[in-house]
Amino acid sequence: MLCALVGSSTWLTVATSIGLPVSTTHCITGGIIGFGIATAGAQGVSWSWEKKGVAQIVASWVIAPGIAGCFASIIFLVTKYGVLKRSNPLKWGFVMVPIYFGITSGILTMLIVWKGAASLDLDNWNAAQICGTIFGVAGAVMLIVITFFLPWLYRKLHHDDWTLKWYHFFQGPLLLKRGPVPDPPEGLNIQIVQDYYRGHATREDLEAAHLDQGTIANMEHFKATKEAQLSGEGTDDVEAIKRQAKESGKTLDEVEKEDAGPWYLPKNLPKALWAGFMHGVDRDIVEEQKQSSNLVGDIVDMHARAAHFDNKAEHLYSFLQVLTAATSSFAHGANDVSNAIGPLSTIFLVWNSGTIAKKSPVPIWVLAYGAAGIVIGLWTYGYNIMRNLGNRLTLHSPTRGFSMELGSAITVVMATRLAIPVSTTQCIVGATMGVALCNGDFKALNWRMVIWCYAGWVLTLPIAGVISGCLMGIIINAPQWSGAPV
Repeated sequence: MLCALVGSSTWLTVATSIGLPVSTTHCITGGIIGFGIATAGAQGVSWSWEKKGVAQIVASWVIAPGIAGCFASIIFLVTKYGVLKRSNPLKWGFVMVPIYFGITSGILTMLIVWKGAASLDLDNWNAAQICGTIFGVAGAVMLIVITFFLPWLYRKLHHDDWTLKWYHFFQGPLLLKRGPVPDPPEGLNIQIVQDYYRGHATREDLEAAHLDQGTIANMEHFKATKEAQLSGEGTDDVEAIKRQAKESGKTLDEVEKEDAGPWYLPKNLPKALWAGFMHGVDRDIVEEQKQSSNLVGDIVDMHARAAHFDNKAEHLYSFLQVLTAATSSFAHGANDVSNAIGPLSTIFLVWNSGTIAKKSPVPIWVLAYGAAGIVIGLWTYGYNIMRNLGNRLTLHSPTRGFSMELGSAITVVMATRLAIPVSTTQCIVGATMGVALCNGDFKALNWRMVIWCYAGWVLTLPIAGVISGCLMGIIINAPQWSGAPV
């Protein structure tokens, strides 16, 4: 089991560092296959479909993305034609949002009832108890949304109430009796909702501008980073830095680092330590997605093929996306933490009791250890996967992200119930592909990135297996000495 953990974690770390979204489920499976072949030979591994062997895992490379893509595309098409393309998308958004909140809450409850909360002894529940819990939670959430959340959203989006604060949410229906919205103070720029398509030019924009796409990307990147940081004070200094960078052919970041001196100087050391600690979370993922690479291709053209919808309607789904992201994260954590904790629990059982059993209790500290590991991994390395599974795969927006995450969560729930071996990574990639194909035309999906993802899935089993098997082979064939009894 130690060899399996080393083999799977080594490949998973390498793949994550290069932005390859591989399955942790398949990593640990490949590690187990590797040490299984090393100890018992190929005949010691179950390869068939009937015995839930390797054949089912290989089939899941197509099954999991396909099912998730179907669910996500259906959800997005319902949203697209039922809300976004209607004459009054905001009105229909108000109708659909409570329904979606109820569905998402029901899905999350299914995950807990079918997959988690083992301490509640849910295995003894009958169908009536399970259904009652799922529909009861979904109905309660819908009631809360209709009573408190919809009046707040209606006041904010329909009346453009710039005076509204987050805590007014608790006033509920009383917000409907709120007086007229006062005019904002002169000179105050009020933005009710953000532009979710800012920086993503349409095809018409590009043709009208007659500008090189690379030039547009560079201008947008500069505007979103350095000018935003350096605007206001020190205009002369900013211009000097710009001239210096232009004359030397270096970027503004390089010029600023040279002026500050080495990182190990006493004046720079605290800043360097803080930068190292925040390395994984201070990244501007959206801006990094615009950087050119062989995998990205023509990202401007890809985004230009996707339709732009009403920003207020999109804003409605940004709240839903928080809930669906939490649901997907719950499913991902329940799936992937258990993959690592399983072998570790076996090691602990053997060390603690000297016996081997088919089932063993998992100590709470082991669960906490695994949970801490997944959080640290997200903090330090997560941006590599976010960068590739975001706008580099297709154009994202709240409605699209909501559809992807809910479609993936539904797939994980159904697969768990039917005992189908699927990967949460493959589910979210498949859901993204499904929504992308409903985005515009087939070129609205980055097929280079799709091939990159599949390459990682195909390579995972053999690479993790080879590392694990080689380590196991070294251990079982290492020299052994038997000393005289004491």
